Amino acid sequence: MNLSSLPHSLRPLPYAFKWCLIAALVALLSGSASAFFLFSLELATRTREVHPWLLWLLPLAGFAVGWIYLHAGRSVEAGNNLLIDEIHDPAKVVPLRMAPLVLMGTVVSHLFGASVGREGTAVQMGGALADQLTHVFRLRPEDRRILLMAGISAGFSSVFGTPMAGAIFGLEVLAIGRMRYDAIFPCFVAAIVADQVGLLWGVHHTHYLMTASAPVTPWTLAAVMLAGVVFGLAGMLFARTTHALSAFMKKHVAYAPLRPLIGGVVVALAVWACGTHRYIGLGIDVIVEAFQHPLASWDFLAKGVFTVASLGTGFKGGEVTPLFYIGATLGNALAPVLQLPFPLLAALGFVAVFAGAANTPLASTVMAIELFGAGIGPFAALACVVSYLFSGHTGIYKAQRLGQAKQHGPRLPPSH
Repeated sequence: MNLSSLPHSLRPLPYAFKWCLIAALVALLSGSASAFFLFSLELATRTREVHPWLLWLLPLAGFAVGWIYLHAGRSVEAGNNLLIDEIHDPAKVVPLRMAPLVLMGTVVSHLFGASVGREGTAVQMGGALADQLTHVFRLRPEDRRILLMAGISAGFSSVFGTPMAGAIFGLEVLAIGRMRYDAIFPCFVAAIVADQVGLLWGVHHTHYLMTASAPVTPWTLAAVMLAGVVFGLAGMLFARTTHALSAFMKKHVAYAPLRPLIGGVVVALAVWACGTHRYIGLGIDVIVEAFQHPLASWDFLAKGVFTVASLGTGFKGGEVTPLFYIGATLGNALAPVLQLPFPLLAALGFVAVFAGAANTPLASTVMAIELFGAGIGPFAALACVVSYLFSGHTGIYKAQRLGQAKQHGPRLPPSH
């Protein structure tokens, strides 16, 4: 079609039609994959809870997954970081094997009791499945970047049931301080449709009830900002310790399958020593508790240790749901200190620790509104932005680049 023959106001029509079609296909693939993944994860979690002895097989499960990745998954082992790198510097289509491998690895991790999340799996499946359309539509490198971003948005949206946050996450996660607006239309279409596809498959997302809030007063705003500082430092500590443990294991344990085997032994023994399964798996029940009544003040720290031990030694999954757990329980613990309702601070911690660890304050703020209602918006925005500011130039995604420093001064390289 000759675009010059169209009225200026109608010239976006071919672009909109093209990306509606492609983004809808991405959403269908990603939403369906996420639905299958969530159903599998639910079955694995129920099985582990009914048979707690499965935890003692965690080292062998970790070894098996590590062995499979060593022999069949080296090209996709970087996971989310591979997708981000391909968006920045397109080289070759992401191998389709990324999707089944990360699905298998994550379900096995949850079945036997590792403390990992689920967003990494959904994002990797969404990105890998989306990238297979590169050859189908003969996309140019620039269009392929947009395709991958749409896949990331669709995966995030469909696994959490937060389409607007998912769309913004795909735009915001690539570089600290910069967003790519050329992908905004495909990302929103993919995220919204993927969420609906999941719902059509029968996916039910967890609902968190924030039963108490607070008026906007000088003290409330000051307390929220203080909490944001703590949330940002917690996110930074989580990211740095996870990267440090991973680097340590790679340096001192040359044979990759032995790393999750060692991690599995540590996690299993730690669960036995603590006498509770409270800190393994997704921990959704504990997150829900954080909105209902005061919890032990050390829950956030224990979950962080278990998650760092799992992810840092090579178990597959994601970081985000454990970050929700850490943030909600940390907010719960801060509530009496800051004299704010614990449901409010649990909700703010839920999104703000993630905002700091992933350097995605806008996606996290929108997620708070989608999950907890519009009333939390001003508080969530303040907590997420402060957390982002105080988490430093670091993050859970090592491939994330520095687009703009968080404050005026010399541009610093990201810390890993």
